[in-house]
Amino acid sequence: MSGQRLPEDRMLVEQLRLQLGNIGSSLIPTLVVAAILVWLLANEQNALQLCLWCVVIVSLKLYLAWDARRLLATQILPEQAPALLRRKTVLNLIDGAAWGSLAWATLGSTSVAGSVLVVAVLAGVAGSSMSSLAPILPVFVVFAVSEGVVLAAKLWTLDDPAYKTLALVVFLYLATLIGQARNGTRAARRAIALRFENLELIERLRVETEHAQAAHRAAEEANLAKSKFLAAASHDLRQPIHAQGLFLEVLARTPLTVPQQSALANARATWQASAEMLDTLLDFSRLEAGVVQPMNQVFALQPLLNRIENELAPQADVKGIVYRSRETHAVVDADPALVALILRNLVSNAIRYTERGGVLVGCRMRRRKVLVEVWDTGVGIEPSAYQEIFREFHQLGNVERDRRKGLGLGLAIAQGLARALGEQVSVDSVPGRGSVFRLSLPLARVGVVAPRKVASEPAGQLAQSRPFENVRVLVIDDDETVRAGMQQLLQAWGCSCDVADSIEEALDHARRNRPDMAVIDYRLREQRTGAGAAATLRAEFGKDLPMLLITGDTAPERLREAMASGVPLLHKPVLPGELHRAMSYLLSGRALDSSFAAL
Repeated sequence: MSGQRLPEDRMLVEQLRLQLGNIGSSLIPTLVVAAILVWLLANEQNALQLCLWCVVIVSLKLYLAWDARRLLATQILPEQAPALLRRKTVLNLIDGAAWGSLAWATLGSTSVAGSVLVVAVLAGVAGSSMSSLAPILPVFVVFAVSEGVVLAAKLWTLDDPAYKTLALVVFLYLATLIGQARNGTRAARRAIALRFENLELIERLRVETEHAQAAHRAAEEANLAKSKFLAAASHDLRQPIHAQGLFLEVLARTPLTVPQQSALANARATWQASAEMLDTLLDFSRLEAGVVQPMNQVFALQPLLNRIENELAPQADVKGIVYRSRETHAVVDADPALVALILRNLVSNAIRYTERGGVLVGCRMRRRKVLVEVWDTGVGIEPSAYQEIFREFHQLGNVERDRRKGLGLGLAIAQGLARALGEQVSVDSVPGRGSVFRLSLPLARVGVVAPRKVASEPAGQLAQSRPFENVRVLVIDDDETVRAGMQQLLQAWGCSCDVADSIEEALDHARRNRPDMAVIDYRLREQRTGAGAAATLRAEFGKDLPMLLITGDTAPERLREAMASGVPLLHKPVLPGELHRAMSYLLSGRALDSSFAAL
């Protein structure tokens, strides 16, 4: 309707409804005025005429009020409006003439004061009817003219120049009222048009809101489908890659020729790249699941920066760029595992998009905050893309989806982890010259530094040792390949190993040979879980039996269930060194905290 005129038939319907709605308010005043006039003006000469006039006026008003109420209770169709307008015009012509006939019933048979009262009442009736009948100008004109003509005719018949002059004044008064009524009609039409425009805007807003809600629901469903697909694909990929890593570790313990060792190193590198991509998906799933719970402690930043430099500098060396980190004495109060994950993502991203120059990591003090900054001389980012780069699966300049450039989750994960810490990651960049990403962290109020965790034993050293002589481990996994890989690796470490693909088979093994430890896959057959298997083993052998859950499932609800079980959790593909360290902790009676895998 906006910008368009309301169709005339619809406009007429609304004008009629507006006018009909005004009739009820004039019913009581009309009855009161008619009764007062009869009481004040009746005498022997005019009593009959005045009473007859009163009956006609009251009857007309009652009928008009009843008719208006009846019509308002029904739907007035546009095609009915012209006929209804004609009927209303005729009724108001009669009503106006009836009011004008008051002059014929009283003037000449009453006092001068009575005559003044009659003329004043008729003028007032004409004026008051303007507000109620003005929504449709022709109806008011018919009423006012019919009343005025009947009144003026009576005044003209009286043998007095003053009355003849008053008759002319009546027509001037009518002209004035009609002019004002015309303005009222225009205002009423504008109000009706505006109301329809508002109704149309409200309806349009309702439709747009419904569309937005539908789009939001579709986006949520698509996001849920995406998460389910990623979880399913991640789980199915993790199983063989996890088994591959176990077999590669077993193979590393066998005598190999130089070419075989080179082939094994390449296979390990390929396996490591696949594992890193899956770990990135896991970090993203953990954020979506809401199982990232910061465990803040006071720690020095420099050892963490050194560890990240030792880990990632070789990647910079391969590309021929410089990696440097400036020394800092900053001590912060945060979760070291989450901070390490954030900085690894930022530094890896900087190295990935830098071809010349280098990467610099440094710190700046800002009041009670320290800004950890990762500078690079890479391709840079347009300011309009600052928000987009933190969206999941968004990558700049990688339309061909080169796997060497990752999955496009690094910055999304970094920002999500920063929010979990109550902080944020910001960016400034100059296209073609480089970028700087900043992570804000709270400075510690005291200078106490938490002790560093003991580093895990390198995988190469594990290949040459048998650290778990005479330890019996029960492995529960429904994947035959994974069971075989775990059995061979654990036996290479000196373990006695029983494997089972179900809880019942595991109980049978355990009752024959009580295990020192259980390693359990989280997702088992027949919709059973490792948490249920752990509860069964605890009921049989007590709560002190060391147990470790291993899962390839990254669905948010599965992650929450696994975390709620209270059993330490590792994610496939598990690095042999990580598995070794976890087993060492548990067999020595130490507990694994939530940051174990991240560090």
